[in-house]
Amino acid sequence: MITSNRYHLPFLGLLLLLVVCVIVNIGLGSVKIPFRDVMTVLWGGEIEKETWQYIIQNYRIPKAITALLVGAGLGVSGLLMQTLFRNPLAGPFVLGISSGASLGVALLIMGSGLLGGILTSAITSHYGIVIAATLGSFLVLLLVVVVADRVRDTMAILIIGLMFGSITTAIVSVLAFFSSSERLQQYIFWSFGSLGDLSWGDLGIFAAVVFLGILLTLFSLKALNALLLGENYAQSLGVNIKKNRLSIILATSLLAGSATAFVGPIAFIGLAIPHLTRQLLNTNNHTVLFPAVVLFGAILMLICDTIAQLPASQLSLPINAVTSIIGAPVVIWLLVKKRKMVF
Repeated sequence: MITSNRYHLPFLGLLLLLVVCVIVNIGLGSVKIPFRDVMTVLWGGEIEKETWQYIIQNYRIPKAITALLVGAGLGVSGLLMQTLFRNPLAGPFVLGISSGASLGVALLIMGSGLLGGILTSAITSHYGIVIAATLGSFLVLLLVVVVADRVRDTMAILIIGLMFGSITTAIVSVLAFFSSSERLQQYIFWSFGSLGDLSWGDLGIFAAVVFLGILLTLFSLKALNALLLGENYAQSLGVNIKKNRLSIILATSLLAGSATAFVGPIAFIGLAIPHLTRQLLNTNNHTVLFPAVVLFGAILMLICDTIAQLPASQLSLPINAVTSIIGAPVVIWLLVKKRKMVF
């Protein structure tokens, strides 16, 4: 996929950095575990303290894999949206997918107050929230696909997606106004985002959906390169605009929608990673950008998660806040340094 030898060294560096970030992320946490024991577990061995083994195998490793999937998925979906709309400010949630997921969760949590006791706690469980977020994002996706099939102008789809997002945000605000403080607090905690709530079973489902989104993206790389020069030029090269547009929207929905459903809304990553990758490699070729964005997104998400869990402390910061606080200044600094945006 990588077409030039000049990219081999940067990719090797990204791969090595990814391995280091995974090991550091698994090795650090609220419980101090010796590095030797961490490496023993990672190599498939067993250590004396069963509690440490359990923490590493059932909490830290799944959380690190979740960070990999979220970073890669949001990074790629951001790249897809920025190329499709030829807009550097487009992110993975520009079609209202995140807002749809938020609406589904808001209806579940803040609307469940009308139900009683055991039924309420069952519905607002982890799986109930994942299902609600998935249904919400799927509904918005369905509306966007219907619109995309009828509208020829890509920018019109962007505006309609933003309008869908505004409508869902307004409904969430109304629900919040009439909701009890307890339900409102539960919804706010979900909106903070969390990478540590997935079991191995959840992780398998999440990974399958992300893999499907990545696969769809692979088949769209040629069309993405052509779209950089405009839809008319892409059409002259034999690219089926409508078919590829729907494929790109579907891939974005799978990648961004699944991430939001399983870990909550995560800001910054999808918007910034494509720009950081372009600055690093100085290219717009998607056969190079795509694997680089996957690696870069995973690395940055791991770094943000390592910072968020405040090693050697019982406290943990909201991952959604950390991704913005850490990432936004980096992007500003890079853009000021470069003085122009590669796009």
